[in-house]
This record gives sequence, structure tokens and C-alpha cells, in this order.
Amino acid sequence: MEINNQTIFEKSVAGRRAVTFPESNVPQVFLPENLQRKSGLGLPEASELDIVRHYTNLSRKNFSVDTEFYPLGSCTMKYNPKILEKAAALGGFTDLHPLLARLPGGEKFAQGALEVLFETEKLLAEITGMDAVSLEPLAGAHGEMTGIMLIAAYHKSKGNKKKTVIVPDSSHGTNPASAAMAGYEIITIPSLSNGEMDRELFQKALNSETAAVMMTCPNTLGIFETKIEEIARMAHSADALMYYDGANLNAILGKMRPGDAGFDVIHVNAHKTFGTPHGGGGPGAGPVGVKKALVPFIPHPRVKKNPDGSYGFDKINSFSIGKAANFYGNFGVILKAYAYILLLGKEGLREASEDAVLAANYVKEKLKPYYSLPYDRICMHECVFSAGKQLEQGIHAIDIAKALIERGFHPPTVYFPLIVKEAIMIEPTETESKETLDTFIKAMIEIAELVEKNPEELKLAPRNTPVSRLDETKAAREMKVCLS
Repeated sequence: MEINNQTIFEKSVAGRRAVTFPESNVPQVFLPENLQRKSGLGLPEASELDIVRHYTNLSRKNFSVDTEFYPLGSCTMKYNPKILEKAAALGGFTDLHPLLARLPGGEKFAQGALEVLFETEKLLAEITGMDAVSLEPLAGAHGEMTGIMLIAAYHKSKGNKKKTVIVPDSSHGTNPASAAMAGYEIITIPSLSNGEMDRELFQKALNSETAAVMMTCPNTLGIFETKIEEIARMAHSADALMYYDGANLNAILGKMRPGDAGFDVIHVNAHKTFGTPHGGGGPGAGPVGVKKALVPFIPHPRVKKNPDGSYGFDKINSFSIGKAANFYGNFGVILKAYAYILLLGKEGLREASEDAVLAANYVKEKLKPYYSLPYDRICMHECVFSAGKQLEQGIHAIDIAKALIERGFHPPTVYFPLIVKEAIMIEPTETESKETLDTFIKAMIEIAELVEKNPEELKLAPRNTPVSRLDETKAAREMKVCLS
């Protein structure tokens, strides 16, 4: 076996140490015998050099935005400028204790951090067209849950008897989940052949019991709902609120403000919209913006600017739903979003959206001859294909994804949205060059051609990775969990 392929346990040598400690000069104290281990820890024994090489080699197996193209649809895995990491690592921010500003007189020692929170709220309110923003929620789904709780509090304060929430079938799966967790029944409206929500069926479902309409715009098909203002008017006529899922905000920054289109509540995936790609499940931040009628219910505490220009905390409103998270949200992600917005400015944000839309349409047009395109129209920041054509040769979307891994690409999202059979959802983002997109397109075309010539070869991919093709169905159904 090659030494580089050995595990750290295989490299272990009894008695070898990376660190040695001086002899203790205090009396030893032992746990009661019945609480002591009966065997060793079973940890590898290795030198510092072996340990450094172990972790360095593991890191080289990671796939990230910093290493390769990552066109994960709906997730906006764009490059995050390193200057944002530097801003978030400044000692004036990282050395602050989160409780400091809440101690008597402590606010004066945290003015920089409080100003960041205050200014970020203002910037996000301006970008989204909302009247106030809470930065507390720690992720998109968390912000979504907070938003639906605000809607529930609003209706309760008015004495409204609301029971249902309407979502299109092109919505993110967290939309109906959040509404159901808040106690609402879900009504799903199917999409038309053009990818937009069926407004006739929507009108039939809309009534006095409708609490909200939750929409992603552009939706998960990458298509913009062209009649969104009409839908908002219909919803408001039934005293229902419009909820904007901000997961796809990257497509409309600087071009459209959801608040101007009739939305009353919005969550913003700050971690992916403003420069912190969220691979590995974090970190995240899901600020929630609201229109004036919902401001009294927003989470507290909120930062205020005092008449003398200093920053402090506003009084808690008795109508507030309370805290959505500890302290003031995920401050590091908020700080990076603040730096990103200042870095790009109004014109830069608009250009980012334009480039994202251009890139997606470029990929769509180049791959149309090779893959099925269920909704053949101008898309926004992502395009959704189907492997339906390849399925005729016994090849599924997952096979195409595995073949892309073999060719050095992170695969796009597959099997989502659910309304597209064998879905392949590609989001190239605005940060990739034309050369990178062309290389990806070439690989996708090569795979499509291979399906016609030798489809069985695709079922073997990936063959050049540390772990090759797994039986994912068996892994899920016959899971073996080690408890020792």
C-alpha cells in the first residue's frame, strides 16, 4: 500500500507523540474506579509531521468553490471574495463578547459592531423594498419560519381566522414545511406550461381563510412570474399577505425590489446572495424584512441610532414575537454581507444579477440541442433541464451527475424541482468566466454523446475519486450506525 493512501491509524506507532508535556507538579487526582475507562482511547499515535500531512491530504480531497466549478442549482455557490473574510476577521469584531453590548454601559465598547448591524438593516431594507429588517434568523429556512410567525402574529392581532397558506408547486420545499409548522394547512397550486403559477386555480383557492401566499420569484424553474403584481392584488383583496422566498434574490438585485411588487414579508439568504457560499450546511444568515404593518411584530432587540449619533438598543415592543435566535443573528455572515454590499455598491449589485442571468441563459442555449428543456423560455439565474432524452437509453440524471464528478465538476442539483422529471438544475452564477462555462458545457455535451454511444460506461462513474459509485438506495435503506 502506498504510504499516502494509508489511514492515520495505519501510520500509528505505539509511543509516538506529536506533543510532549512536562511532568505535572500538582498531585494527581483520579476518578472513582467505577467511572474509569477499562481500555485505552484507541486513538492513533503519530508525529506532528504525520498529523499535518494527514489533515493536509484530507483537505486536498475536499471539493469547494475555491477549487472547481460548483453549479449547484438554487444554492448560488458563487465565489466569495477573500476581502470579506479579512473584514470578518478584524480583531475589533472577533474579540467582542456577544453579551458586552447588553451590560450597563457596555454599548460604548461595541459601537462598531452595533453600527454594522444598524447599517446592514438599512441596506437590506433598501435593497428589498421593505420598511424594517431583523437580522436574527440564522439560515434561510429559519428566516422563513420567522416570517410565517410574523404573519401569524399579524393576523392574530387583527382577530382574523386564517387557516391556509397557498404555495405554487414550483416553490422551495421549506415553504410548505414552514407554514405547516406554524399550524396552517397547505394549498398547492400547479404550474402552467410556461412555468408560472396557474392564476385561475389560484383565484379559486384564495378566500377569507387564506393567511398568506408564499412565492419564490423567480421560481425554482428559474422563471420569473410575470403576473406577480396581479397575484399580490388578488391576495391583498382577501386580506392575505404576500411572502417572498429570497433564495433566488441573486437574480434580481438592483433590478426589482420585492416590496415594490406587492410582497409584505421577505427572508434573504444573506450567506449566498452576498458572498458567503454555504457548502457543508453553514454558516448561514436569513434576515427577515417586513412592510410597515408588520413592524410591531418583528423580533427584538433591534439596534437604534441615538440623537447623538451613537448606537444602542430599542425598547422591546409588546407585540414582538420575541427573539428568533441568540444575540443578534450570525454576526460574521452579516458582517461579510455588509462588506459585500459596500464593495459592489448599487451598480455592482445590478451588474452581478445581469451577469448571473446572462450566464444561465448562455448555458441553456448551448445545451438545448442535447438535453430536454421542459420550459423553453428566457430564464433568470438558473436553468432547469431534464434527462428525459437520456432516460430512453437507461441513463438517469444521477448518472450524468456522477459523470460530471469524474470530469472534475461538482454536479448541478438533480431531481429538483420535483415537478420536472429527471431534473438537472444548473446555476452558473455571475462569478464564473466564459472559459469555465465553455469547459462545463463541453463536458455536458460529451456526456450526452456518450449516452448515445456507450451508456453503460456512465454507470461506472466516477472512477477517479477516493470513493467510487455507491449504492445510495441501499445505504439509505440498510443504514449501519456504529454506536461504539
